[in-house]
Amino acid sequence: MITRMSQLFLRTLREDPADAEVPSHKLLVRAGYIRRTAPGVYSWLPLGLKVLRNVEKVVREEMEGIGAQELAFPALLPREPYEATHRWTEYGPELFRLKDRKGADYLLGPTHEEMFALAVKDLFSSYKDFPTTLFQIQTKYRDEARPRAGILRGREFVMKDSYSFDMDDEGLENSYQLHRGAYQRIFDRLGIKYEICHATSGAMGGSASEEFLAVSENGEDSFVVSTDGEYAANVEAVRIPAVEPQPIEGQPEARVYESPNCTTIAALVDWANGADLGREVTAADTLKCVLVAVDPKKADKEGNALPEQLTAVLVPGDREVDEKRLEVAFEPGEVRLLEDKDFAANDFLIKGYVGPQGLADHGVKVLADPRVAEGTNWITGANEEGKHIVDVVAGRDFQIDGICDVAEVRDGDPAPEGHGTLKIERGIEIGHIFQLGRKYTNAFEIDILDVNGKRARPTMGSYGIGVSRLVAVLAEQQLDEKGLKWPVAAAPYKVHIAVAGKNADAAEAAERLAEDLSQQGIEVLFDDRPKVSPGVKFKDAELLGMPFVVIFGRGYADGKVELRNRLTNETDEVAAEGIADYVAELVRKA
Repeated sequence: MITRMSQLFLRTLREDPADAEVPSHKLLVRAGYIRRTAPGVYSWLPLGLKVLRNVEKVVREEMEGIGAQELAFPALLPREPYEATHRWTEYGPELFRLKDRKGADYLLGPTHEEMFALAVKDLFSSYKDFPTTLFQIQTKYRDEARPRAGILRGREFVMKDSYSFDMDDEGLENSYQLHRGAYQRIFDRLGIKYEICHATSGAMGGSASEEFLAVSENGEDSFVVSTDGEYAANVEAVRIPAVEPQPIEGQPEARVYESPNCTTIAALVDWANGADLGREVTAADTLKCVLVAVDPKKADKEGNALPEQLTAVLVPGDREVDEKRLEVAFEPGEVRLLEDKDFAANDFLIKGYVGPQGLADHGVKVLADPRVAEGTNWITGANEEGKHIVDVVAGRDFQIDGICDVAEVRDGDPAPEGHGTLKIERGIEIGHIFQLGRKYTNAFEIDILDVNGKRARPTMGSYGIGVSRLVAVLAEQQLDEKGLKWPVAAAPYKVHIAVAGKNADAAEAAERLAEDLSQQGIEVLFDDRPKVSPGVKFKDAELLGMPFVVIFGRGYADGKVELRNRLTNETDEVAAEGIADYVAELVRKA
């Protein structure tokens, strides 16, 4: 197929769009691949839609390669199935909710676990129907509070979601591994640099969970890799090794000290080192008491929403609380830091001087970082204005209700299970796989007759890929100062042909090359614009980013053409004779 630029619905821009923050957003708009319609909502222009469809093709081929069958559910969905799984509430404000003219509640689908589970319930009844894997590639909707970075984080996006159904956990593990392998092949075919990371399940539920993160300094997600290369995890899923308990017997008694104007950790350390405590004190010796309110997003037996739970999260004073880790720790509930009004409503909380001792008497739940083990010794607030307590011992002077691993993770922290130390990198989530188990089959009471004729519940896996996000990821990872650099598998056209100058013979030869390549099944973008300067054509070719660019210029008089490989940034002058077969072979190899 040949597309002529003189007829292509395209306008390239020389300046970056004002609202663009990251390279992919800038280049995709400048090169005429996408166009903003509303915040977080983008139109796909012809070039962009071709890239999107090519990415879909790779995803579809690999899904069908593991035996998955494609179907399509509506994006407009009724409320009732999501009520059954509590996700009508648990999804919170990110869910697009709407009413029809009769007042019935609907939503725009963010994911479709409920629909897939109900379809299997309606159509399958015997263990002989299993295992089965179903998938769709469909537009999804989430009301992002802060859509950003173009199509990297939007309110409307294209996603591949697939679901496996097996009769036992062994079958689920096999389905999970099949998807894991398919995802690796998809991302490898697209030339994406990525890491497979341990992850949390969030509102999806389930047990085993891994994320595929594309390495990018502009990514919103932080992840860690271990120095031995054997461990990788999303920062939200990192679990810090617990400190061994220490003996309580023989520890000094806790002592209250006057410590005016010590409402920060830095001020507290300065005070402690001037208070003649008999030892040098660092921030790691102090205990920070972070106060939050947790909305469980659950109802009591009468259907009334349960109230917020005041909670203290204890972390060593040399660590900040990571807000994303904090959010994940309380999912599907929601958590917020206490505000001034909350302190005013609870006069036992003295801002800047809160300590864990005695909080349980006021109904405050106390959770602690794994470093706050029994017998560890701390300096913390005394719950009195201008006072702190020294030698507060965990397990003696206060008790904890559970572990809450939400402190920031740093370069050099120990990796779990002896895998060396951790290094923090940035990435973009491009895929997520879950072993859901029976959360959804239980919710809908999906009973299947097993081999013994008894009723059994199938188990599910859920597997997602951000298809439209992959387009942005490719633009983020494969670019240079001149423009985009599409891999062959995703490129809207494999070869870009341009004629520089007014040589009629060169123009005729370029036409022949385009025809020859098209006959070999290679898609060609032919810059045949008659009144456009060579300089503009060259800049557009670099900006648009087709893998191979063939330029018929001055050298054609000597039987030469210029061949540019955008993937390697190499430029060669090659013989015009036989150029079609030469370029076709390059495309096939790439």
